[in-house]
Amino acid sequence: MAIIEVNHITKRFDNKVVLDNISFDINKGDIYGLIGPNGAGKSTLINIITGILVSQSGDIVVDGYSVKKHPLEVKKRIGLVPQEIALMETVSAYENLEFFGALYHLKRDVLKKRINEVLELTGLEEQRKEKVKKFSGGMKRRLNLAVALLHHPEILIMDEPTVGIDPQSRNHIFEFVKTINKEKGTTILYTSHYMEEVELLCNELFIMDLGKEVASGEKEMVKSLAGGNKSVEIKALGLTKAIEDLLKEVEGVKACNRFEEHIDLTIEEKSFQLEKTMKILEQEQIKIKGINFKESSLEEVFLSLTGKSLRE
Repeated sequence: MAIIEVNHITKRFDNKVVLDNISFDINKGDIYGLIGPNGAGKSTLINIITGILVSQSGDIVVDGYSVKKHPLEVKKRIGLVPQEIALMETVSAYENLEFFGALYHLKRDVLKKRINEVLELTGLEEQRKEKVKKFSGGMKRRLNLAVALLHHPEILIMDEPTVGIDPQSRNHIFEFVKTINKEKGTTILYTSHYMEEVELLCNELFIMDLGKEVASGEKEMVKSLAGGNKSVEIKALGLTKAIEDLLKEVEGVKACNRFEEHIDLTIEEKSFQLEKTMKILEQEQIKIKGINFKESSLEEVFLSLTGKSLRE
């Protein structure tokens, strides 16, 4: 059963189309991934779902309520974790939660109970009296999460929640998402331009680029859209831009990403010439430490469907 229905949303800023006829459904209890590079239109769509912006055409229905006709009913059902930190730096974590809880019109006894709940959920009990300006970026993100949960929303929208935080806080957020979804049945809309996050957390996906749909559906179905493509990881030292350019010209290589100690090739399995690839590396005096064939990742699926990297 769909708890969010996005129906033919189009949004323009002046003459620029930012969202072009976007439609998808999110079922109750899903962790739904909204994926795309920076500038794809993800945050604009989130702002329309939450009633911050209004679309030129189309509508969004949340738990049976139209965003355009019943915006307050929609807002009661949604908790938003915005991309930018939205907290008061000069007061404590507890005082931030008191302030935002009052905006939700929570009564004093209920609010006190909810504050204790969300501090425990986000692992901030010991920091409840500390001023937010002393918090790390990861702790601020977690407090933003706590604010969004105060009114027990049925739906949690998380807009790029791991941008600029340390690995420990990132993992804490991942575990939090899994827990709240499994134990409380919270429906989660998770936006990111980090494919590995979405691959780890989400069961349904909507991939967009330049305001348009690229692919959508169950995660494994979306990954199958890469057809016969696979990934080859070649571990080696001394990999240069020149070598990357040479490998891009090998028949069957659809994309090439170079890192410090390895290079990832997205290949068309039937036509890929491994022997020619090895010969190029040998001629360039590259010592190979290992070769690993893998199924395509979501990052590579995006490359296959759009011809560009997600982070371009």
